[in-house]
Amino acid sequence: MITKEDIIRAQKQWSEGIIKMGEISNNRVLLQSFVSEFLDEVYNFQEKVLFKPTKANIEQFRNNKESATSYFIAGDDKKCKEDNGFALSKWSKIIFENSDIIIKENQGLAMGNYTFENNESKIKVEYSFGYIKINESIKITLHHSSIPYQN
Repeated sequence: MITKEDIIRAQKQWSEGIIKMGEISNNRVLLQSFVSEFLDEVYNFQEKVLFKPTKANIEQFRNNKESATSYFIAGDDKKCKEDNGFALSKWSKIIFENSDIIIKENQGLAMGNYTFENNESKIKVEYSFGYIKINESIKITLHHSSIPYQN
């Protein structure tokens, strides 16, 4: 059974991975290797993931590993032309604030706001994440992020 503590640990792992991408972004070979391993470990791309990233407009949905890689780190081989590499903003702090978490056997849902900070900016983003427990691993099956509605 998945627990709230499992989800909170998975959120911490995700945050640390995004921050590390920015920290190692000057070494493209290391970065690509890290991102590949990160996506395999944290997301359930081995089966199915529903991924709607924050800063995706033209190609809104990134339901495979290649387009998720493109979103996070872009590069010459980016799959989606609009991608600039979200993780390359060198985020130094990512804080999850769960509005609530729902647990159902080996699956969990979390919704709330997360804040991304670096030396130049701080942005608040709304999220919904779905998780599944496979053996002892927690994997993301749903990732939806969006900027709050502006009047």
